[in-house]
Amino acid sequence: MLLQQFFAAFGRYLQLMGKVFSIPERWRMFFRQYIKEMAQLGVDSIGIVLLISFFIGAVICIQIKLNIQSAWMPAFVTGYTTREIMLLEFSSSIMCLILSGKVGSNIASEIGTMRVTQQIDALEIMGVNSASFLILPKVLGLITMIPFLVVFSIAFGLIGAYATTYMGVITVEDLTSGLLYDFNQWYVWMSIIKSLCFAFIISSVSSFYGYTVEGGSFDVGKASTNAVVRSSMLILFADIFLTQLLS
Repeated sequence: MLLQQFFAAFGRYLQLMGKVFSIPERWRMFFRQYIKEMAQLGVDSIGIVLLISFFIGAVICIQIKLNIQSAWMPAFVTGYTTREIMLLEFSSSIMCLILSGKVGSNIASEIGTMRVTQQIDALEIMGVNSASFLILPKVLGLITMIPFLVVFSIAFGLIGAYATTYMGVITVEDLTSGLLYDFNQWYVWMSIIKSLCFAFIISSVSSFYGYTVEGGSFDVGKASTNAVVRSSMLILFADIFLTQLLS
């Protein structure tokens, strides 16, 4: 039964994506919506990304220094490990899990409200491809902004690590030496590539649950919750395969 429900939902998802990725009927209106979604989904998320990344970078540095660093290890191990964690996992996977809660619920509740208030039905009556008109700008807007959020997350995570030098956790020289040691530029690109896939998952899955909601306001809230849960699960599954594929 569960497997049957999964394939039924997956089939509806593919059908919806087929309607979403079509040539916009009015390019001027599409670009207007595209810019709006970039600001709403990307720019408005910068604050929480910077705040969380700063403190996570600081906490990682402190935890490694206090619990892992020993006399048997070089002094730069703390900085090196902090950099690798930020590049390989936090600034792509964990950050997108956080964004799935903020951005995903926003998308699902917005489109779901339009569905239950019959605004989507009105668009379809007017001959507008409602799926493409509402969902495509959100998908492309989040995919466009996610690389910038990743770079900002990495940068502020490292800044947070440097903030621990003022607390005497580690010296600036040792931290800098670790951050520069054996740096692999591909890890930055790998983080960006993974985040692009995660951004598509967040925007498309959340839009699907909002677009297909039936009922009233209670069902919109339920769809929003399902969107966040399903997006998070898919991000975790995709992270395993992408990490193996790109490493």
